[in-house]
Amino acid sequence: MNISRKLGILVFCGVPAIVGGGIVYAVLGSYTPVFIYEILLLFAAGGFISK
Repeated sequence: MNISRKLGILVFCGVPAIVGGGIVYAVLGSYTPVFIYEILLLFAAGGFISK
């Protein structure tokens, strides 16, 4: 997998991180679930990039 494809995957995962983090905070009202959500997305993105 070339570097441009890896960067595209990171950008694709970055949008849900920003928008989803805001939604999680709005629903639950705390930063702890947001950090958990962001860590799960980080693991998912790392899994896609490692292939």
